[in-house]
Amino acid sequence: MIRLNRQVTVFGSAIFCVVVFSLYLMLDHLQLDNTKSPNNGGDRLQNLSILQGKIDRLERLLAENNEIITNIRDSVINLKESVKDGNIPLFVSGRNRNRVWSVCFLCLFQLLDVYDLLTFDNPDGGVWKQGFDITYQENEWDSEPLQVFVVPHSHNDPGWLKTFDDYYRDQTQHILNNMVVKLHEDSRRKMIWSEISYFAKWWDSIDGQKRDAVKSLVERGQLEITTGGWVMPDEANAHYFALIDQLLEGHQWLERNLGVKPQTGWAVDPFGHSPTNAYLLKQAGLANMLIQRVHYSVKKHFSSQKTLEFFWRQNWDPASSTDILCHMMPFYSYDVPHTCGPDPKICCQFDFKRLPGGRVSCPWRVPPQPITDGNVQQRVQMLLDQYRKKSKLFRTKVVMVPLGDDFRYTDALEWDQQFQNYQKLFDYMNSHPELHVKAQFGTITDYFNALRKSAIDPGHTGPSLPVVSGDFFTYADRDDHYWSGYFTSRPFYKHMDRVLESHLRAAEIIYSLTLANIRTSGKRNDFPAVENYRLLTEARRNLGLFQHHDAIAGTGKDFVVIDYGTRLFHSILNLKQVIVNSAHWLVLKDKSAYSYNPSKAFLKMQLVPTCLFSSRSVVIYNPTEQDRTSVVTVYVNTPHVRVVTDHGRPVPAQISAVWDEPTTASTEAFQLSFIAQVPALGLGVYQLGKAARGGAETAEYVFFRQSGELSVNVKHFTVNIPQDASTPLSIHNPHLQVWSSHTTGLMEVRHLKEDGSEHQVKVEFAWYGTTSNRDKSGAYLFLPDGVAKVYSPARPPVIRVTKGSVFSEITTTFDHVTHTLRLYHVQGVEGQAVEICNSVDIRGEFNREITMRLTSDVDSKDRFFTDLNGFQIQPRKTMAKLPLQANFYPMTSMAYLQDPGTRLTLLTAQSLGSASLKSGQLEVIMDRRLNQDDNRGLGQGVLDNKVTASSFRLLLEKRGEKPSTLSYPSLLSHMSSLYLNHPLIPMAVSTEAESLSLSPLSPLASSLPCDVHLVNLRTIQSKVKIFVLLHNTFFSFLSVEHKLFSELRFQSITPASLTLMHTPEEGSNQEEISLKPMEISTYRVQLT
Repeated sequence: MIRLNRQVTVFGSAIFCVVVFSLYLMLDHLQLDNTKSPNNGGDRLQNLSILQGKIDRLERLLAENNEIITNIRDSVINLKESVKDGNIPLFVSGRNRNRVWSVCFLCLFQLLDVYDLLTFDNPDGGVWKQGFDITYQENEWDSEPLQVFVVPHSHNDPGWLKTFDDYYRDQTQHILNNMVVKLHEDSRRKMIWSEISYFAKWWDSIDGQKRDAVKSLVERGQLEITTGGWVMPDEANAHYFALIDQLLEGHQWLERNLGVKPQTGWAVDPFGHSPTNAYLLKQAGLANMLIQRVHYSVKKHFSSQKTLEFFWRQNWDPASSTDILCHMMPFYSYDVPHTCGPDPKICCQFDFKRLPGGRVSCPWRVPPQPITDGNVQQRVQMLLDQYRKKSKLFRTKVVMVPLGDDFRYTDALEWDQQFQNYQKLFDYMNSHPELHVKAQFGTITDYFNALRKSAIDPGHTGPSLPVVSGDFFTYADRDDHYWSGYFTSRPFYKHMDRVLESHLRAAEIIYSLTLANIRTSGKRNDFPAVENYRLLTEARRNLGLFQHHDAIAGTGKDFVVIDYGTRLFHSILNLKQVIVNSAHWLVLKDKSAYSYNPSKAFLKMQLVPTCLFSSRSVVIYNPTEQDRTSVVTVYVNTPHVRVVTDHGRPVPAQISAVWDEPTTASTEAFQLSFIAQVPALGLGVYQLGKAARGGAETAEYVFFRQSGELSVNVKHFTVNIPQDASTPLSIHNPHLQVWSSHTTGLMEVRHLKEDGSEHQVKVEFAWYGTTSNRDKSGAYLFLPDGVAKVYSPARPPVIRVTKGSVFSEITTTFDHVTHTLRLYHVQGVEGQAVEICNSVDIRGEFNREITMRLTSDVDSKDRFFTDLNGFQIQPRKTMAKLPLQANFYPMTSMAYLQDPGTRLTLLTAQSLGSASLKSGQLEVIMDRRLNQDDNRGLGQGVLDNKVTASSFRLLLEKRGEKPSTLSYPSLLSHMSSLYLNHPLIPMAVSTEAESLSLSPLSPLASSLPCDVHLVNLRTIQSKVKIFVLLHNTFFSFLSVEHKLFSELRFQSITPASLTLMHTPEEGSNQEEISLKPMEISTYRVQLT
């Protein structure tokens, strides 16, 4: 800290010295000028006049330099104060009336520091309501003309107010059909397209001639594919596995069908932006990207500082390897009225779809005019004025103007209206050199190419643009309208999304291992490789489709959400089939005994209790890259069961009741939980059999209720109902002990056995209502009526305590929530966390949102941390100057609080909104039921709630690391999250197949290092080519020998870009896979 203070002081002093030395040189120059002048009376008056002019100029320079020094002094003072607080802002800027100046410390600034700087007021900015008045001098472009790129686009949501298929039928196919015709009419016309889900569907319907026409448009640069993902994904709720999946699916489709490699990302509609997406685009080989939905105060600040074009860098990157050039659109929306310049009333007059007589008009009641010889000069002056004003927000004389909106260019008429009228405007501008402008249609990459050319200073080796790190959440588009509601909206489907992700990853890996095993075995077989690959492809695309920013966000119409849900559910069922088909081959000891019969499945994922008339085999698949000891649960039809390994050794097991009601247990089904040990990516084999005695231990139950009678209907289990309702509730395992309230069953104290420490960790539920103002909470917006009110049930809850040899739990049944705390009695990862399960039902509520709140003794102050897309950690600061809803952030996989000695981490199996509104407090919105639209286009409330299960794990860890500007999950946290999101998968062997010999599978020579995550092992085109995705989750360099993959015989292994579109010239046939800190590495593998 002392060293940093010294550096700051030295830096400020150096600047001061430079200024003083400059003044000295100017004075010296004046003195030299005076001595050179002839000393005669005729010139003396002239020399005095010249000297007086120079003195006046020097006084002006001194005044200006004094102002600069004052600003620098203030900045240095602010910087020193920030350093004292542990924050190091790396970019300081100031503004006076005529000049924007910048002092760049390492040329990088953090967005969290920008939030500290902003006042978040919203004064009326004039025609640009959320901005400021923009002025310019007419001669500013005399030496370098203004370059204008008008970029036609059509934003096609793959589901929102209509389903994906309905949008395609009614609008999208017509847009694409007209595109082929209209772009061919004039080679100066350009168009960009993003959503490959639509493009692929259309491609399948057109003939070869039209396909060739499309390819020629691409080759000529008239049509550009931007981003190239399956969808334009949500960036708050999507997990990075799914972000990669949809990007990979789109890029692979493009490579196969068009031979296109996208260069630029285009994200005009996601509701906030994540650096994870920027990183993935960079890793995929893209050089540029564009974003739009950013908080209006942040946009205003970036506009005033001319930092709307910047290099977006990852927090952990010490150099510039992750930099991607980013353009932030400055105005309210991506529609035509908000893109040509600051005045939407003027810009709307240049949206020629709104010409009088059409279905769309300008809200400002001044319609567009067709461009004619009689009005072209006047219309050019109006439009050029907007272009010039927009360009004043940027550092170069290159300006980009999107021309489009949702589902634009459906009709041939609109193509003619827009392109013909704009071409007349361009022709006039370009034929009048006194205007100093060159205007044209362009693609987004045309614009970025011109920007790069213009932004490179002759004396520098790189563009003179700032570098930014951080994220752009939480988004607000006006006033206190923060889009933090969609972090939780439709949580049932957010949870289903993660179940599909887990199944897809598991299926991809085991399918690839199966193909490799079949290839090495050399045995003829009828394994359904092609059919299974078709099911995998369909699942990839359904998962990709759901990453769309109106799908996983929960912001579609009810029937659209049902369509998404149906796709997700069908794909989960299909992936189960892929897994059991693959495991069938791999687990057989004698491969020649393999026979595929779809009507008689060899393995089944359990939907009904397994009947144990005799011994039954259970195959357990471990989809994680670690050898694993975890609890597996299956359902059986008898409480008298024993479990043994494939070698006949007994396995610790527990029989528990299956509860039809809180106090009524089933007499036909029982829960069998046992501790399984399964190798990394491998298969374990266990035997279940009936046992008269010496089998699984039976759980014991204790029931509590504060008042009222309890009627418990249970057979086969010991039940106790204490007369003293104040009996302390406690469960424990080798690592932890938890105490809960005897009135609510909710956790209050957590004891760590390792060091004997106790911590207050109190769980409670609370309600948020919605504001009484005209604008209320809806699918997008969270507009609460104040702080949450503690949940107070109308009747005392039923509390059920389960105590067993494999797990113990406390289950509390409230009117709206069934809440379970569980401890596993195992050593290692599984035993060190408290598992929390909530089953939420708020279907009878009116304008309410329910939150789970954790209140601890962790002295976190106003700081907390949330993950971004399950990929990286972003520091957060709760700000009193912001409304409550602004302090909620997306939590994709975890959030944590910490002080110097302790960290409290909540891991989640589904994306939800989270906040830390007080020191030591963490809360998560569980579900939302809202009776009205929030005026963002959806046209309905959120009333399709379902009983929704949400799963969490809670960790309390001691901290010993040194303070750092970076934060990351502990190894235990990483592993616990992995186990939570990727559980072991049990499969029962059919009774007909019990005679066949089974053998466990260990495809890895050993576990991968704990801080390496195998993101995927994906087969390409159902062939012998696969690709390996590895993520180094920590800040250290690692290497992995590919010999670890003992089941895979590599012929070659070649590094590749994230989506396999780019391959470096060197680096093939590597013996070791090197992993840089935090990086995802991709390798293309050819099997022997």
